[in-house]
Amino acid sequence: MFLWVELHELTISSSAMPLANMSGSKWRLVLIALLICALIFELDAQEQKAVPGRTPKPRKPKHEKSTNKGPRAVTVRPKVKAARAEQTLLTQVLNKGKFKKVCETINVQTGDTLELRCRGKPVQWSVPPYLEEDDDGRLRIVQYERYGLLTLVNTTGADTGEYTCYPMYCEDTDCRREYSKAVKVFVFFPDPQELFVPSSDYYKVIQLRSNWPTVLPCQVTSPEAKVTLHREYPPVEVDVDRREISFDVKKGFTIHRPRPYHAGALYCVASLGNLRQSSIKYMLIYVNYPRAPPAPVIQASPSTVTVGENLRVTCSAMGEQDVAIEFTWDYPGQEIGRPPYTQESIIPVSGGTAQQQSQSVLLVDEVRDVDQGTYTCTAQNMQGAKSVSTTIKVVPKPKPKKP
Repeated sequence: MFLWVELHELTISSSAMPLANMSGSKWRLVLIALLICALIFELDAQEQKAVPGRTPKPRKPKHEKSTNKGPRAVTVRPKVKAARAEQTLLTQVLNKGKFKKVCETINVQTGDTLELRCRGKPVQWSVPPYLEEDDDGRLRIVQYERYGLLTLVNTTGADTGEYTCYPMYCEDTDCRREYSKAVKVFVFFPDPQELFVPSSDYYKVIQLRSNWPTVLPCQVTSPEAKVTLHREYPPVEVDVDRREISFDVKKGFTIHRPRPYHAGALYCVASLGNLRQSSIKYMLIYVNYPRAPPAPVIQASPSTVTVGENLRVTCSAMGEQDVAIEFTWDYPGQEIGRPPYTQESIIPVSGGTAQQQSQSVLLVDEVRDVDQGTYTCTAQNMQGAKSVSTTIKVVPKPKPKKP
């Protein structure tokens, strides 16, 4: 071994040299220790060569500098950035420049200033009807670069209601509201003297539509007030069972499926602590609305008439009971002011179906050539109108036969 030869020669030559500070025995011990370490190192190297499947780690080649001065293609790895839609944010501006994200409802003491900040460029605001009609200069809306600011000073209980911020989508000068991104907050302004939001009306007429929920807007200035519904005659408290009638402090009382017995004069009573007050009166009028526009059917008897004969055109439509259907006609004789007349009737349908048949008959006496053409009947109810037509042919009288 190469290392063994070198160490052996070093041992022989070293033993012949006089050492001043080390004896021969100590020097031999040092050389023996070095020899043992060399043998261990050599055996470890041989074991690494004998391990199957073990390959030395390849060295990375060094990149030489290119001498080509022309342009070289550079592969740029694109940066992937997640698209994040900017969410509309509505905050309340508090004292000392602090901001608070609003919930569904907030309370502001009467007399204090309401400040709402809505992120967006630009935005539009919707406020309670009372402020839209007349705000006495107390309402101020300013659009800044990145947000809109609504400020209402000298607040009162009448300012209670819903405040909405609509982000605007603009193309050039055309802007429209993005209703899907609107944010709303209902603001209460508790008034120790007024439990209900003040109104200039003594009573309000509300239609009870048979096909649509009806709301009695008994809005209170404080969410802590207890509100009940009452009938004026006979004087009784109306049962609120949360199914037929329910109450929402932000809306009032909702009659979900109006019926004729809900009609009449009603009012609300609010109580908070020792204070008890009544609202304005609501005059509820029941209106039986149809479910759909009428589907008229037209029939002429006959469809071919001779000059001088009478013509009868019938238009009929089925509908719910107590739902009025109006009929209008268009006919050829209108061009010259020829006035036919109509007969209208309502026929109940038996069998417990709660339906009726409305009918209009157009009568044309002594038909002329001008009465030939298209006759159109339009049937209309509160849900819409539909039209049907028929064609009438007028033929001349047959010439009498010669005897």
